[in-house]
Amino acid sequence: MNPIFGDKANNLIDMTLGDLLDRTAAVFPDTDAVFYNDRPFRKTYAEFRDTCNEVARGLLAIGVKKGGHVAIWATNYPEWIVLMFATAKIGATLVTVNTNYKIYEAEYLLRQSDTDTLVMMRGLKDTCYTDIINELCPTLRESQPGCLESEALPYLKRVIYIDRVEDTPAGMYHWSELFSLASKVTEEERARVQASVDPYDVVNMQYTSGTTGFPKGVMLTHRGILNNGKCIGDNQKLSEKDRVCLPVPFFHCFGCVLGIMACVTHGSTMVPVERYHPVRTMNAIRDGRCTATYGVPTMYIAMLEHPDFSKYDFSNMRTGIMSGSPCPVKVMELVVNRMHMTEITIPYGMTETSPVCTMTNTEDPIIKRVETVGRPMPFLEVKVVDPETNADLPPNTPGEVVVRGYSVMKGYYKMPEATANAIDADGWYHSGDLAEIDDDGFFKITGRIKDMIIRGGENIYPKELEEFLYAHPKVRDVQVIGVPDETYGEEVCACIILRDDIRETENEDDLREEIMEYTLARIARHKKPRYIWFMDSFPMTASGKIQKFKMREMAVRHFLKGKDE
Repeated sequence: MNPIFGDKANNLIDMTLGDLLDRTAAVFPDTDAVFYNDRPFRKTYAEFRDTCNEVARGLLAIGVKKGGHVAIWATNYPEWIVLMFATAKIGATLVTVNTNYKIYEAEYLLRQSDTDTLVMMRGLKDTCYTDIINELCPTLRESQPGCLESEALPYLKRVIYIDRVEDTPAGMYHWSELFSLASKVTEEERARVQASVDPYDVVNMQYTSGTTGFPKGVMLTHRGILNNGKCIGDNQKLSEKDRVCLPVPFFHCFGCVLGIMACVTHGSTMVPVERYHPVRTMNAIRDGRCTATYGVPTMYIAMLEHPDFSKYDFSNMRTGIMSGSPCPVKVMELVVNRMHMTEITIPYGMTETSPVCTMTNTEDPIIKRVETVGRPMPFLEVKVVDPETNADLPPNTPGEVVVRGYSVMKGYYKMPEATANAIDADGWYHSGDLAEIDDDGFFKITGRIKDMIIRGGENIYPKELEEFLYAHPKVRDVQVIGVPDETYGEEVCACIILRDDIRETENEDDLREEIMEYTLARIARHKKPRYIWFMDSFPMTASGKIQKFKMREMAVRHFLKGKDE
């Protein structure tokens, strides 16, 4: 039984994130809550609670109110995790900003979300966030901290800088000032605000990746992400003895719900990596004595293929999560055997469902962890329906995944029409994902409805072809997409990343012919790729999701240039 929730551990928990942290700190005060191996930030749950309380008081002191919108634009800094709970304790909504955003996306998100307070790092790679904010808000440099008046972003009043204090740009608070200003608000006043927060209030607003149309602000509640995190941790059998390496971005549900919430609901230790790199991640696993880690398949592949992999000891490892895209059998076997992650789990979900709605557990056979995404999570209804009629479908019949229950979002912020299109009158969220349920009740994701290729009236599911082509010994990774065709409506295009040694030594035309022959000999002719495109990498979101819509656009330009589409 989970000691944090006692006799309520097997039920839905009606609790806010602030109350959760207080409870975990009371049960496990001396257990490490957060451990960074590359900076001096290591706090027990009691220390972490006290830090969050102090920052919450600082936020109240500078004018952040219950119901306010506080955006965080940063990689996996310690301040990110503190802010998640500090805002929750005062009833503010944390708005997460994709670290790959540039000026166009940032302006849209900050304006659409009505953000009143922005917490930010200096920048990332070739993008300077401070330059972007100064360009959007030219009056910021002349403003007193907390007194911004911006025509482009009329709600934005406060900007807080989290990098070196001596580099704090004009018009911004520095993060450290929250601690000195906290004395202006009593702990009793902060506690009164926390007591007024409801588990059904919105605590987190995450913007969808924007793979189609403008990103939408998904409103998630305390109750939704708390219970989802708890169930995710339950499926991994997490406890206060586990130390979980988190190299996945916090701005995405993978980091903040599957990662942070799963740990805090079980008293486990978070071992964050500021930004994924295979060596940084392996160092964190070693230094943090981790028992678990998270990642998308390409992240695991990069570690396994790194020349220094054999220098690291993974013997403490037990469980973790692989998500974001299907895991090839070979990769799963290597993760289990070489990284000792015998109890690794596979979830499926979307931001709109807080996010996980199906998941394997630690005892499921490896084949189920490769071919399926598990069974429905507790307290959720998940089924497969006919996309046209919404009629329930029997096992082994492809259809659309729909979800109903506590984790379904409150809606898209200020987008009632989009919300109504996503959640029907009976409360079912329509995912747009294609799946079928096997005879054991496990869900198999077969693709997106819009990703399904229809060639001459025949339905072709990209995932099936991807698994097939991945088995070719010269293929490192593969994605299958449809491209327009005058005769058949669509044709199949296989986008392939070759193994490094193959790419450097063999002729592409010969390889293309070899793969075509391999395909013709083993699968139905109508599924044969018309096009084979060798690529160096796939376009991805910052959270590791492959952007097939971009690949389709690229393929049209590459193969159909000059043709009438």
